[in-house]
Amino acid sequence: MIAKTSSCSINGIDAFVVDVEADISMGLPVFQIVGLAEASVRESKERVRAAVNNSGYSFPMDRVVVNLAPADVQKTGSGLDLPVAMAVLGASGLVPPDVMASYLLSGELSLDGRIKPVRGILPVALTAREKGFKGLLVPADNAEEAGMVDGLDILPVSRLSQVVAYFSGHEKIVPFARDDHHAPQPDLLDGIGDLSDVQGQSHAKRALEIAAAGSHHFLMTGPPGSGKSMLAKRLTTILPLLTFEEILEVARVYSVVGGLEIWKKESGQRPFRSPHHTISDAGMVGGGSRPMPGEISLAHHGVLFMDELPEFKRNVLEVLRQPLEDGRVTIARAGIKAVFPCQFMLVAAMNPCPCGYLSEPGNTCTCSFSQIQTYRSRISGPMMDRMDIQVAVPRVSFASLVSRKKSEDSASVRARVTPARRIQIERFKSSPVFCNGRMGTREIQKYCRLDANGQRLLAHASETLMFSARAVHSILKVARTIADLDRSADIRTGHVAEAVQYRGFDRENNSTLNG
Repeated sequence: MIAKTSSCSINGIDAFVVDVEADISMGLPVFQIVGLAEASVRESKERVRAAVNNSGYSFPMDRVVVNLAPADVQKTGSGLDLPVAMAVLGASGLVPPDVMASYLLSGELSLDGRIKPVRGILPVALTAREKGFKGLLVPADNAEEAGMVDGLDILPVSRLSQVVAYFSGHEKIVPFARDDHHAPQPDLLDGIGDLSDVQGQSHAKRALEIAAAGSHHFLMTGPPGSGKSMLAKRLTTILPLLTFEEILEVARVYSVVGGLEIWKKESGQRPFRSPHHTISDAGMVGGGSRPMPGEISLAHHGVLFMDELPEFKRNVLEVLRQPLEDGRVTIARAGIKAVFPCQFMLVAAMNPCPCGYLSEPGNTCTCSFSQIQTYRSRISGPMMDRMDIQVAVPRVSFASLVSRKKSEDSASVRARVTPARRIQIERFKSSPVFCNGRMGTREIQKYCRLDANGQRLLAHASETLMFSARAVHSILKVARTIADLDRSADIRTGHVAEAVQYRGFDRENNSTLNG
């Protein structure tokens, strides 16, 4: 007798339907799983056998073959335990096979028949809805995660016997009740900090606001202790709140790595990732024999902060270049190809020299010219060109530190950033671009036109400071964002002048290394 159930396996952050077919025939007692299953799936044989026996049922003492289709695609994860067990019990006649056809099942079995949570339930739920399944049976601990998807009955189960009783018609399972108010509220979260905590640094705060408004990549240079890290960590507090679609996209990534609950506790804000400079390129962009998301994907729709930028390995910095342009990264392995989203803001901080005190009043720089040149050359020109905004963050004076003057808080800045983002969403509604920082050449030519005075100013700055073509495009994109903050349809000369000021590292690098 043959019985079939349906489940899902994960590839990247997407799930695909797996048909689980079980056949029981006469022969020596053997339990085989075929269909290109990885080790965790092959090992499910012992978990399934023990769970069935310890749940009060008899595992067939015949030849049992389970096929996972499509057979030419690798199946991963322990979520196939439950559908395998139900397919075997259906083939043995304990459960009517036809009643399981409209449901999708996922869950890991313990040896005593309990159903344990698994990773990647959110992509599974999205696939179940897309493919028209009536309902999804998931471990009870995964029900809230799967419940983020509307239009699908989420049936939480805790034991194998409960699933058997449900499909046999002896027990009902109450679908998970969605709570529309369970999403975290960003403005109510504690411990994130506020922009008003940063004393002084009005120029850097203005640059941070522009970066947030246009999703521009942002570089800060300055001596140790000047507030670079504080500014970076408060960037998420001035970014627009995540839309529901963005929440789902971020949640899919964190669901696959098993970190969704942690993200929900500290989130509502956009993700903020700050990897250590010893990270590998695979840790940064993703990888592994079974490809998993890296830090850039965990920062999707959020911020990736790289402190002490020159200390990162050169190959780690270089592998960022293409994802910064494309907004996604493709990881290819033998027989596996996974695509991960990575639309993030890159925020970096570095010292102006190895000792950190170059051109700092009251401190003497101990670095030689060659040491400074070697230090800065760790960051390639193409990588530096991708930093739309580059600002100096000088040491904060004692008077500013002890001042009781209240600085502008994050909510006030966000109130200006959010309308500027709405302008961009409307501008690019018929384009894959969603903000000024992601504009390509075609969008720049269409939306960043300058008047005669603006063109002369930019031409003079470009010739004097030897800007590359990408640097000129960065200035135009930043000028467009400044104009959006001013609610101006046209880019005025003042907008261009301010945007040029945010190529500070280019100006300093020319004067220090060429003068």
